Amino acid sequence: MSKKYVYLFKEGDASMRELLGGKGANLAEMTKIGLPVPQGFTISTEACTQYYEDGRMINESIQAEIMENIAKMEEITGKKFGDMENPLLVSVRSGARASMPGMMDTILNLGLNEEVVEVMAKKSGNPRWAYDCYRRFIQMFSDVVMEVGKKYFEKLIDEMKEKKGVVNDVDLTAEDLKELANQFKQEYKNQLGTDFPSDPKVQLFEAIKAVFRSWDNPRANIYRMDHDIPYSWGTAVNVQMMAFGNMGENCGTGVAFTRNPATGEKGLMGEFLTNAQGEDVVAGVRTPMPIAKMAEIFPDVYKQFLDVCNILENHYRDMQDMEFTVENEKLYMLQTRNGKRTAAAAIKIACDLIDEGMITEEEALMQIDA
Repeated sequence: MSKKYVYLFKEGDASMRELLGGKGANLAEMTKIGLPVPQGFTISTEACTQYYEDGRMINESIQAEIMENIAKMEEITGKKFGDMENPLLVSVRSGARASMPGMMDTILNLGLNEEVVEVMAKKSGNPRWAYDCYRRFIQMFSDVVMEVGKKYFEKLIDEMKEKKGVVNDVDLTAEDLKELANQFKQEYKNQLGTDFPSDPKVQLFEAIKAVFRSWDNPRANIYRMDHDIPYSWGTAVNVQMMAFGNMGENCGTGVAFTRNPATGEKGLMGEFLTNAQGEDVVAGVRTPMPIAKMAEIFPDVYKQFLDVCNILENHYRDMQDMEFTVENEKLYMLQTRNGKRTAAAAIKIACDLIDEGMITEEEALMQIDA
């Protein structure tokens, strides 16, 4: 039997961290315990090692296995990759065993091109959303995969906002965003001398290779040496069906901790933005609102999110750091991990978890030492 390199989320669990990386193992675990996770698959750390052994290329058998799993995603979602009728769009994220700076940033909305975006605009009746997804994808792919600097695209956005007399990206119209997408593609060609790739399969494999490459970039290498992380570990890649937080005011995205990472105080803490995609919350595009505000805007979703937080804390028996998206008032969990905390918070959280009967004193000592 040939070696397996790609795992659907429903085929994995938290114990497979070495193979699936931290993010992939937790996506699999959340799927396993029945939480709302957009489905997808993880390309294992062993595929990353193989990529380097094969002279920095993805061999044919791994490529075939990836495309088999795209077909399985199509079955799960009822959508098709690169389709003109019902297109499947995905995100591509890196996920090493240990969280590391220098690893490749996320790419959202992969699978879009001129034809697909027009279909999305017409079918959804929401052209602003379609072209917002498209310009974001071109921007992320150019920056993250091809390493064309962010600044060129940010300059074009600023010029467009100035021209239209608006302050925020969300105030740009569908036409403005369509024009921006064209400007972005022109900028891509100016910088790289080639056209922006329109074939979703080419886009996907370029993004996967960029994740593998980022394992060997200077910033990652320095961090690994400082923290005794073996080069041989490699990174996994997560390919996941998109959940859209940027479809309108009944959508959004956020990050949250189940306890305060500075003080250890019990209670949800985090930030949320309506009509936004993942990176907007941390990128300072707009000022996010405190997570509690979500209770006013999406009371039902907020209640569900609180339940999910309790499930995750009880399951992992530790404070969780989570990312989520709301698409048309439906909650999707994109990540959970044990949250980083200050030394003072670590002591308070450990003591509280003992009092709550979640962990023993021995486990608490191990948590504080970690």
